[in-house]
Amino acid sequence: MKNKNENIEKKVAPPSFIKLAMRNMVRKGSKSISHFSITFIVLIGILILLATVGKPNIPV
Repeated sequence: MKNKNENIEKKVAPPSFIKLAMRNMVRKGSKSISHFSITFIVLIGILILLATVGKPNIPV
């Protein structure tokens, strides 16, 4: 009986990267949220900048 239990325990997969990232976010708390917020704001700013610079000039 021990042999089957040992085989089952050995086949357990390591936690996925998503689970590790979520655990890390929960552990770091507000620091993680602030980094996410800054990244989001910068990304939106870059997208708006690209949209204004690359806007086609169509004569009316």
